[in-house]
Amino acid sequence: MSRAQARPERWVVSHAGVRGLYAVTPDEPDIGSLARKVRKALAGGARILQYRNKSANAALRREQGTALLALCREARIPFVINDDLDLARAIRADGLHLGRDDVSIAVARAQLGEDKLLGVSCYDRLELALAAREAGADYVAFGSAFPSSTKPEATRAPLSLYREARARLDLPIVAIGGITTENAHNVIEAGADAVAVISALFDSPDIEAAARGFSRLFDKKNP
Repeated sequence: MSRAQARPERWVVSHAGVRGLYAVTPDEPDIGSLARKVRKALAGGARILQYRNKSANAALRREQGTALLALCREARIPFVINDDLDLARAIRADGLHLGRDDVSIAVARAQLGEDKLLGVSCYDRLELALAAREAGADYVAFGSAFPSSTKPEATRAPLSLYREARARLDLPIVAIGGITTENAHNVIEAGADAVAVISALFDSPDIEAAARGFSRLFDKKNP
């Protein structure tokens, strides 16, 4: 039995899981403004939310994280913290997303527990994804899928990588970086289960409509 088959089903049953629109928050200092934006993304069909704020101090991150966790609880979708294990533990978030310079999967799993969602950025390297799977990751992310305004210097992950990963992994695959409603179908068709979006979602003049646009792209993939 594979790890995916053995994994408890609570994420499938009690949460939407790693599928569809994966909303990633922008650096927004105002809690009220951030909450309003997130509400619109959730109303439009975002299936998972990641809190990412590289400019806030620890106190603001905790305040914002707590507020967003409440919104995700109401919407019954997973709430994941980017990089910050201490914050994820403190507010009892649903999961943690790790990058190359963060704590190991083993350390995160030991401190968060078996029932938390752990995602890992694997950039343009399939071998990192295979190692993450063996270490206990619940999903992997590849990117930048396209040129990204958030990380203009980011390594590009070709569509062929998503195809190969889909053939070799039994984990959800997330595409991130420069994704818009115009190009998202390329990574979805290549094998991505979810698209992680910041700018094309939260910089939109109509966030809810943008979220619906992304969500509709998955109607055939996830009926």
